[in-house]
Amino acid sequence: MSERYAAVERALREAAPHELLDVVRASLTEHFAANSVNLLIADYAMTLLQPIDALPYTAAPLSVHTSEPGRAFGAQQPLLRSAGTPPVVTAHLPISVRGDRLGVLSLALPEENCSRSTLGELEQLADVLGREIVLAERDTDLYLQARRTQRLTLAAEMQWQLLPSRACSRPEYALGGQLEPAYAIHGDNFDWSSSADHLTLTVTNGMGEGIEAALLTHLAVNALRNARRAGLNLPDQAHLADQAVYGQYEGAVHLPTLLLRFNLNSGLTEVIDAGSPRLWRLREGSLQLIEPEAQLPLGMFEDTIYHVEQFEVRPGDRLLIVSDGVYDVASPTGEKYQERALARAVNSARLLPASHVPRAVLDELAGHREAAEIGDDATIVCLDWFGR
Repeated sequence: MSERYAAVERALREAAPHELLDVVRASLTEHFAANSVNLLIADYAMTLLQPIDALPYTAAPLSVHTSEPGRAFGAQQPLLRSAGTPPVVTAHLPISVRGDRLGVLSLALPEENCSRSTLGELEQLADVLGREIVLAERDTDLYLQARRTQRLTLAAEMQWQLLPSRACSRPEYALGGQLEPAYAIHGDNFDWSSSADHLTLTVTNGMGEGIEAALLTHLAVNALRNARRAGLNLPDQAHLADQAVYGQYEGAVHLPTLLLRFNLNSGLTEVIDAGSPRLWRLREGSLQLIEPEAQLPLGMFEDTIYHVEQFEVRPGDRLLIVSDGVYDVASPTGEKYQERALARAVNSARLLPASHVPRAVLDELAGHREAAEIGDDATIVCLDWFGR
């Protein structure tokens, strides 16, 4: 890499958390002759890009679907436009971290300065900026504030902070998830963690409304994490979380949960179906509902024993996990989404990467529901399996 790349990277790493935009703007102007530099962050619903500037934000957000930065964000590829005399190139560079799409870095620079090597350096600097934003979120609210185009409910604030991220990718798999309604989610959630040889994935279908639902989910997810980080197997993870929820609520509420543990070497998958999240597998164009033995939701009874079942995922498989706020939604004519519309939505999204699929299926769900209000949380997690 060139000295100018190293200078900008060093400046970003040394920048104060709240000054990343000022630093990247000044550094790209100095070292790359950029005429303008803007940073846009994707909102919680993944439908808008919010320009970052001084608080409070006054610039109008841009649509992910119709704007040029939105096209770069959706395709996860740089989008270049040349205009003016002398010609100036506007470059929209997607920002993501390990598959989690964060936003877009937009900048304008003279066309003579926009060589292939320059563009390559700018793309890598956008990646550096993304990692610095993720780190900065531990110390400043600036970028989390930029993600909201309307007020979050307190329950939704709790649920979004509980998530590991909205997407993740490794050579063996790619993951993407979305919660809806994004700004007023109650109790649904998902969690994942990977090691050298395994991926653990859980999806919870929260019970109740508002803060009570969020508190229940927080207790269960952190109990599952505590058990997982202690090295316990999947049945013991479920048992510990079950006891934590029962100990707090004594069976008054419970939490339907689907637990999965994938062997990254073989594709052999352990599953515990402790409730209502359902699992579909798309293999060679055929969508099939996988139905493990139904077991008790977490926290329903004391000392519940959970049993693992197994199935195999193969390279090319796509798994879709959805809550009842998706598959049970009825159209105005009474047809549930899972009966036919879900298969159409999954087929329509078959060429999209895993990180894009949840939003695409939720958009199809909105059309199926038509004018009816959202009656329940809706959660979708998509896993594409590549294998080793």
